[in-house]
Amino acid sequence: MISKKNTALSVSVLILNAIIFIPPVAAEDDVFQDSGSWSQIVGEGSLGFIDPKLSKARIWLEGQARVNDDFGHFYQGMVRAAVGYSITDRATLWAGYTWLPTENIGKPYVNQQDVWPAFRYVLPTDYGPVTFRTMLESNFIPGSDVRFRPRQMVKFMHPFEFQPKLSFITWDEFFIRVNTTASGQAGFDQNRAFVGLGWTFNKNFRLEGGYMNQYLDDATHTNNTMRHLAMVSLFMNF
Repeated sequence: MISKKNTALSVSVLILNAIIFIPPVAAEDDVFQDSGSWSQIVGEGSLGFIDPKLSKARIWLEGQARVNDDFGHFYQGMVRAAVGYSITDRATLWAGYTWLPTENIGKPYVNQQDVWPAFRYVLPTDYGPVTFRTMLESNFIPGSDVRFRPRQMVKFMHPFEFQPKLSFITWDEFFIRVNTTASGQAGFDQNRAFVGLGWTFNKNFRLEGGYMNQYLDDATHTNNTMRHLAMVSLFMNF
């Protein structure tokens, strides 16, 4: 039996590690503060229903809606699709496409499209699964050369002993621009850190909700934005 003390210590360490990933800010006045919400639906499953020979082949479909300006402006949508292959029960390779239409207040509409490979590994632990996801995006932005942007996510989910369907969830994702283009100088791009709860209805549906902190650098590394976001996610497996 895992002690509550050890569980609490493990969760605290993971939260601390996520916070450490967020770059330090010089002063609060130097950072533009904003609030909003992100909502997403993610569907993932095996293609074995088409043909048993395709049982290791996978498909990933995702849609998001993003609101900023203190919940007053819909500024970004996101559609993502990918095919994958399960190397093992824990490891999956992906190849995907993302469409990211964006229209920030006072700025022109941007139609960004990305292609990317990704690798995901799920590590079971005594406290709950830890998921590692590495993506290497090639961002196609009008008026700019192709931008290469790797991103790394680490996610931890801890089911509570008193109600296994309820889980504590925290994750962090860090983005880097490899090359300098018209859309931004090479270097740090952004960090996203989430903390919240999840409810697993059954093996096919899980709902997650909580707070996400998004810290962004601008194209010239001279201005920063910190968004305080309410985030709700529905995950479907098939």
